[in-house]
Formats: sequence, C-alpha cells, structure tokens
Amino acid sequence: MSDKNDGANRDAKRTARERLLVERERQKSKDKRRRTLVVSAAVVGVLGLAAVVGLLAANSGKSGADQAKSGPVVAPSGAAGKDALAIQTGKDTAKSTLTVWEDFRCPACKSFEDSYRPTINELVAKGQLKVEYHLVTLIDGNMTGSGSAKGANAAACAQDAGKFPGYHDVLFENQPKEVDDAYGKNARLIELAAKVDGLDTPAFRQCVEGGTHNSWVAKSYDAFKAAKFRGTPTILLDGKDIFADQANPLTPEKLKAKVTTAAGAGPSGTGASAKPSASTGSSGAEEGEDAPSAAASAKPSRH
Repeated sequence: MSDKNDGANRDAKRTARERLLVERERQKSKDKRRRTLVVSAAVVGVLGLAAVVGLLAANSGKSGADQAKSGPVVAPSGAAGKDALAIQTGKDTAKSTLTVWEDFRCPACKSFEDSYRPTINELVAKGQLKVEYHLVTLIDGNMTGSGSAKGANAAACAQDAGKFPGYHDVLFENQPKEVDDAYGKNARLIELAAKVDGLDTPAFRQCVEGGTHNSWVAKSYDAFKAAKFRGTPTILLDGKDIFADQANPLTPEKLKAKVTTAAGAGPSGTGASAKPSASTGSSGAEEGEDAPSAAASAKPSRH
C-alpha cells in the first residue's frame, strides 16, 4: 500500500512538473510575442516620426516657388515653343523669331523693354517678327520674395484672357524698385490689370489668387537655368544671342535692320543708341546713369 502511494505521489509530482513546464513554455511564447509586438510598434513609431520630421525639414527649406513645383503644370492658353514654355506674340509666318527671357522684377529687363518695345511692336505688327517670351524668377532667388513668380503667373493668366501683350507692358511700366517686392502681393497685380481693357475679370482674379500657372513658371525658370544663360534679359534672334555681343552692341535700329532684311524688305538703318545691361539679380545702373554693355555686366546667376 505504501509502495502504491509512493508511486502515485511520484506520478502526481511528475504530472505537476510537466504541467508547470508546459505552462512556462506557453508563458515564454506569450512574452516573446509581446516583446515582438512592442518592438515592432516602436520601430513603426520611430519610422513614422522620422518621416514627419523629414517632411517638415524638407518643406522648411523650400520657398513658395519651390513648393509650387509639386503642383500640376498648367501652361497658359496658346503657349508655344519647347515644352510649351513660351508665350508668343506675332504671326507664325514671320521670318524672324525673337526669344526673350525676362523677369518682371529685373531693372535691366525694364530698360530693354523701354528701349526696344516700339521697334518690336512695329515689326510684329508688320508680320516680320514673332516674339517668344519666357518668364524667369531670377530676382526672387537673389533678392528674396515672390514678385517675380507671382508677376509671371499673373502674366500667364493675362495670356489666358488674350491680354498678355498689354499686361506685360503694364507690369514693366509700373515696375517697383528691385528691392521692393510689390508684385508679391496679388492685390497689386489685380490693381494693375485695370489698366488693360477687359482684363480685370473674376476668371483673371481667380487665376492670379489661385496661382494657376505657378508650376509652369517654375518649369520655365528651370529651363532658363538648364540652358546656362548668364542673366536677364537674354535676347536671342533666331536662336543666336544678339544682346550680349560686346564687339557689336545691339541697338533697336540694328534689330530692325536684321529683321527687315530677313523678311526681304531691305535694311533700315543702323543708328546707335544706349542699351541696358543684363541683370543677374542685382541692380544695374541707377536712373540717369549710362548702363554698361550686357557682355561686360552679365554674370552667371547665383542661387
């Protein structure tokens, strides 16, 4: 009887030990799963936090124009040229093409427009010249602000309304000082639209205030940098840079002679006149001073 009891006790103890071992193994498995879940959650949390921090850090270093690049590229109505990055005036049948890279905040661009606008408009009206305008935001990068970009977007909005030439001229005629980012205010751009008959409409205002063409403007400036142009204005006649030639400075009369000759109308004089310097984002000659030649003053853009 005693032996049976001892055997039963041993069996009971063995069974208890086995149950304890099984329970311990089950607990170990449970603890291991718990640790795995905790570690996984921690890793996900760290990665998520890193992603958020990275996104904030990336955005903190971007200007408004840079961030606009992430939006859809909406070219203005009738955009021409490679990648539809030019706004064209004049007839497609014109024998000569003038390519103009300009910034609405650039003083040298204003000087060019003031000097050459009558000649260009005359040649366009005669059907001898078409002009492809490329809008640049060089001054925003060098002087800070957003006037170049917003002014370019507003000009593209004017193109949508079929009013680009008039509004383009108004922006240069009313150009603020280079350090004054007045064109960074949509209200000012809309105010100036009133100077162009029929432009100040709800559609134009919505386009300006919504930055409809911001990404297109940014893409245009990317093309300017990729081409390694030296400054603004950059002026090409049939693909040849005719504005920065120090040995043979351009004048309105020389431009007219080149275009009329190409059109078969014969040359029309080569009188000399002062011409503006090219801008790389810093002020050119002050009012009342003679501007240096483009070749002498143009330098690679600095960003």
